[in-house]
Amino acid sequence: MGKIIAISNHKGGVGKTTTSVNLGAGLAKFGKKVLLVDLDPQANLTQCFGITKPENTVYEALKGDEEIKIIKINEKLDIAPSSLDLAGAEMELSSEAGREYLLQEVLTPLVDKYEYTIVDCPPSLGLLTLNAFTCADEVIIPIQAHFLAIKGLAKIIEVINKIKRRINKKLEITGVVITLYDSRKVLHRDIEDTIKTYFQDKVYTTKIRQNIALAEAPARGEDIFRYSPNSNGATDYENMCKEFLKREKNKTGM
Repeated sequence: MGKIIAISNHKGGVGKTTTSVNLGAGLAKFGKKVLLVDLDPQANLTQCFGITKPENTVYEALKGDEEIKIIKINEKLDIAPSSLDLAGAEMELSSEAGREYLLQEVLTPLVDKYEYTIVDCPPSLGLLTLNAFTCADEVIIPIQAHFLAIKGLAKIIEVINKIKRRINKKLEITGVVITLYDSRKVLHRDIEDTIKTYFQDKVYTTKIRQNIALAEAPARGEDIFRYSPNSNGATDYENMCKEFLKREKNKTGM
């Protein structure tokens, strides 16, 4: 049975989409069948793969108008694209019965075709993120190594705990990854210590360093492994994928 992982942080600019893209691409590189779902109205994940005018996006699927047209990136990696139209979804769907289950309905026919479905959530805790949490097995939170980035953590934990109690009993925060990290900065090291105190063993040992190649790759419509395979960004996300798979193996005891 495929696993759904939500990549979420309601603060913008923390590397959420970058992590979604490169975790998905990295797992595919290790032979896992992966579906990336772009649930962000900015459609940045879709654009990261050079897709500009997709047909039958997540927006149409959530409205019930069309099935998603899955786009194949490579043999192991597919994407369910988004578009700017999704920006109106929260208002349009707010009166729908069972509105928190819309994404689950959309993904149910797809999820078992993949080992991992990775959902890139919008930088908010609105209806779209609620939909992601309702159907997800796990949440991974990217956190920028910056004081303000950790200030809102209590809110996302509160929301996840409420959804776990009321809607989705299996939902867990299973990973926290520190992004935009510079070990030379005392502030970054201090924030790392704070995050580890808060989340303990959920914090990934791998940290994603500041790396210009990670910012350049989307402009080329490529993940970091295709754009700059020898960069620090590629090294860090490859190590994160290895750590992710090791954690998965430890969960199953295999």
